Order: sequence, then C-alpha cells, then structure tokens
Amino acid sequence: MTRTSGTQGGPVTLSREGLPSWLDPVVHAAETVRPTQLSRFLPPENGTGRQSAVLILFGDGDGERGPELLLMERAGSLRSHAGQPSFPGGALDPEDGDPQGDGPLRAALREAEEETGLDPSGVQLFGVLPKLYIPVSGFVVTPVLGWWRVPSPVGVVDPNETARVFTVPVADLTHPDNRVTTVHPSGYQGPAFLVESALVWGFTAGVIDRLLHFAGWERPWDRDRRVPLDWRS
Repeated sequence: MTRTSGTQGGPVTLSREGLPSWLDPVVHAAETVRPTQLSRFLPPENGTGRQSAVLILFGDGDGERGPELLLMERAGSLRSHAGQPSFPGGALDPEDGDPQGDGPLRAALREAEEETGLDPSGVQLFGVLPKLYIPVSGFVVTPVLGWWRVPSPVGVVDPNETARVFTVPVADLTHPDNRVTTVHPSGYQGPAFLVESALVWGFTAGVIDRLLHFAGWERPWDRDRRVPLDWRS
C-alpha cells in the first residue's frame, strides 16, 4: 500500500510498512478493540451526527524522552470544547470524500495541517479506531492513527482556533503521578492527564486512556485522585 503524500491528489491509504516495533501494541489494539471498549458514547443508529476525524499522531521523539504524541490546545474563544487540549482534527469537508471511505483519513491530515502546520507528507497513517460520538457537540469522530515518519515543525497557525501545539512523551502519559480522575459539575467523571502544564480530559483523555490500556502500556494509578473542573469547562 502507498504511503500518504498529503491531503490532495491521489488516494490516502493505510500502511504498516516500516513501522517501528514499539508501535506494534498500538497496531494490535487497533485491530482488536471493539467500539464499546473505547467509549459508552457510540454514533446514533439513525445516522445523525456531524462526521469528523482526529489525528492520533505518534512520533519517535528524541532518545531522552522517547516516543511522543502530538496534541494541541483549542482557543478559548471557540464555541465548542474551548480551551481544551485535544488531538488535531475537525469536521469532514465535502472535498475530503466519502465519510465511509478515505474521507476521515483526508480530514485528519487536512485539519492537522491547518491547525498545527504539520507537513502531511511526513505522516504515515497505519490504522483507524471505531467511530465514537461526542454528545455535547454532536460529532461522530473517526480516530485516525499515524506515525510521524518524517517530523516537521509544528506550531499555532491560527490563534483564533489554536492556543498552542505541543508533544507529550508516552512515558509521561503512563506515569502514575500524571494521572487523575476529573469531576465535571454535571457529575461526569473520567480519566485525565496532568502533562505539559495542561489538564487533558474529556474525549481526548478517554481515547488516550483506552489506547494505553489496550496497548498494554498502562501502569497502575490512583483512580481516587480527583481534580474538579470549574463551571467554564
């Protein structure tokens, strides 16, 4: 299968050729995980919901910090999920193509390029997780897995959309000291991560939590350690 060469032109496909061995557990998780193992929020059976995609991009990192994950912090002025750390991503555009085909792959790369300045030609997509649902915004989300085969500079492209772009070592995400349970004023409780001066929670943290678990990377952590979210969240 061919590797991705950007968001325009020929087909955008998945390939596992040449992946580093440390990603093997993630590949296996993507092959075997069921939707209900990722979230209790699944797409409505009647087909409603806005089709979208996120890019879960793993990089080799440097020798000291090890493999890493690319995240961004959404601008505080946005209507939905303002100020939250998240994966790059967003709604599918008509030019992305078939939502049931390679549309989500194109959307994940396109949005990542628009939000972080990422060069999509350096990204090798290798897997797709089951579609999930975010009830508060009505998005049906396809998580797309990628390896940052050729790293490129990233940063804030449009401050109206993105507050900052950063990478987090996988080792920091698995460290018990960085793991907490968030408590939303609505009563919602979920896994969260205190990393890179950010509190990663909600949909993004839920997906990371499940990936770490099913990849066998999870370490025991104190689930009774709680962090309240204020009303603005």
